[in-house]
Amino acid sequence: VQLVESGGGLVRPGGSLRLSCAASRINFSFSAMGWYRQAPGKERELVASITAAGSTSYVDSVKGRFTISRDNAKKTVYLQMNSLKPEDTAVYYCNANYTLVAYWGQGTQVTVSA
Repeated sequence: VQLVESGGGLVRPGGSLRLSCAASRINFSFSAMGWYRQAPGKERELVASITAAGSTSYVDSVKGRFTISRDNAKKTVYLQMNSLKPEDTAVYYCNANYTLVAYWGQGTQVTVSA
């Protein structure tokens, strides 16, 4: 299984970024997908998730600002991040869960700074 994230970078507060995670060698359509983040000195936290059926959930701090979506044909999950805040700065990791096994991407850095 391989998960490759892209789309991170430096953005000013209030800006937007879209993260992508391309999956391979996994039954993507039947996998639950998620985005986690880890800021320096903090534990990794679940930011958003989407089930195989398309149901979504979000941590309270990003509700109304972030949107997770998936394209099963492209085996890709996205995280649209709007109204970014400095506290969103972290390494963002893609996660896939299939048959009770968790897989991780290498992470992509998101920095929100003026």
